[in-house]
Amino acid sequence: MSKSSKNLIFIEKDIDHRTQSRDDLRNDIADYYDQSYWDYRTSWLNSINLAIHYGYWSEKTKSHSDSLLEMNEQLAAQFDFKAGDHVLDAGCGIGGSSIWLAENFAVKVTGITISESQIVQANKNAKKRGVDHLVDFKLEDYTNTSFADESFDHVWALESVCYALKKSDFINEAHRVLKKGGGFAMADGFASKRELTPTEWAHVLKVLNGWAMPNMTTPEEFETHMNQAGFADIDYRDITRNTQPSSKRLYYTALFTYPMEKIMSWFKLRSSVQSGNFNACFGQYHVLHDGIGCYGMFSARKS
Repeated sequence: MSKSSKNLIFIEKDIDHRTQSRDDLRNDIADYYDQSYWDYRTSWLNSINLAIHYGYWSEKTKSHSDSLLEMNEQLAAQFDFKAGDHVLDAGCGIGGSSIWLAENFAVKVTGITISESQIVQANKNAKKRGVDHLVDFKLEDYTNTSFADESFDHVWALESVCYALKKSDFINEAHRVLKKGGGFAMADGFASKRELTPTEWAHVLKVLNGWAMPNMTTPEEFETHMNQAGFADIDYRDITRNTQPSSKRLYYTALFTYPMEKIMSWFKLRSSVQSGNFNACFGQYHVLHDGIGCYGMFSARKS
């Protein structure tokens, strides 16, 4: 990073910009999700949606839980699913999207994550929902999987690509494991610009440090990588306004529980990882409401 003559900070891509990394990136990401699960469980997801992602709000959305499922619906609309198709859920979390896909489209889903505890939870969730015959979960790095070429009919990625140090590594691997004509779709947060004021960069750093994210890419950069990988029919849709209600909910949840967070932190009842997750709730609000970042959805196919 270097300051320009306008006192702006230029943010380089493909670099781990975190200032509070503790181990290596992969372990930090897994540790973040392991330690923050209880926060998600108590304030965000439920046993129906099992969702660790932003919701999609439209005129028909009636509740926070509905918005989380509606995000699944919006991403699924980018695919042409047929019963029996094999889907790769790249960054499956505790299995929410994989289970939802199996229930709604009768597809076979392989969910991958770098967290062993998430695999345990995902398998339990799939068994409870009666779809364990359709879904399986594996410990895999989505930038370098063990799957053979052209193993999957579709690749699904919901708020997981942001964790790749080099987004091009994920895109290239997704293209490799997709069958010809296979569908690809992802939804995630993006950077809106590369030059930030010090205040804007401070908001971004809260997100990167708190959520164990190395960096953010722009939609334009992501599309360039997709073109270079060989994807066709690439389409991008900015859905920032549809996700801002979730961002606002996250912000006010943190604001209302701020005294409790401080007290528990003082008594060493919350770890630095958990407190970082809490602080990111404030940073993400500014990123998505002040034009620093955006939230978008890409779809494409392998030609």
